[in-house]
Amino acid sequence: MERPLLSVVDDDEMLRESLPDLLRDLGFTAIAFSSGKDFLSSGYVDKTSCLILDVAMPGMSGLVLQEELKRRGYTIPIIFITGQKDEEIRDQALKQGAAKFLYKPFNDDVLLNAVKETLSGK
Repeated sequence: MERPLLSVVDDDEMLRESLPDLLRDLGFTAIAFSSGKDFLSSGYVDKTSCLILDVAMPGMSGLVLQEELKRRGYTIPIIFITGQKDEEIRDQALKQGAAKFLYKPFNDDVLLNAVKETLSGK
């Protein structure tokens, strides 16, 4: 059975390098992108089972990428991650269909639970 592909989009280089390694250790296939534009042009959009997406990025924000994916007809479950404690942004992301919203820093168990629940449709 093929492992689900989790795509990570984050402008933070350290997180972009460490998070896919962690996800692979947890049994998933993972790939990272530094921007929403890179993700959209990657050829992995339609292969992605779950998108782990930073909210605040230069150029295209996570919320704009979420809207663009919806506009293009993609229904990829999204787990937003952010260091900004902004309930208004959280509410907007969830209202637009995000599966989960995690505040940085989060531990491995929180992330694993969020991914499992998202992939199972909870």
